[in-house]
Amino acid sequence: MVSKEKKAELVVKFGRNAKDTGYLPVQIAILTEDIESLKEHFAVNKKDLHSMRGFIAKVNHRKALLNHLKDENYNLYLETIKALNIRK
Repeated sequence: MVSKEKKAELVVKFGRNAKDTGYLPVQIAILTEDIESLKEHFAVNKKDLHSMRGFIAKVNHRKALLNHLKDENYNLYLETIKALNIRK
């Protein structure tokens, strides 16, 4: 789970203003941070299949948001995946 402080930092970095949590790059950044923290969890807890289901749902949601952003604004999509270091 992403802390409030980290989430606020991501909103400021990727958003248009400090309260712009619905902006696609902000949502993608928050999901990416959550996914990265869950990767560390699964490195230790390999058999936690219950959490794996939620992890896969987050990855699929991020993928859908990235595809939507790519269709809407390709330049912003490229900037976002470069800033978050996401392979695509």
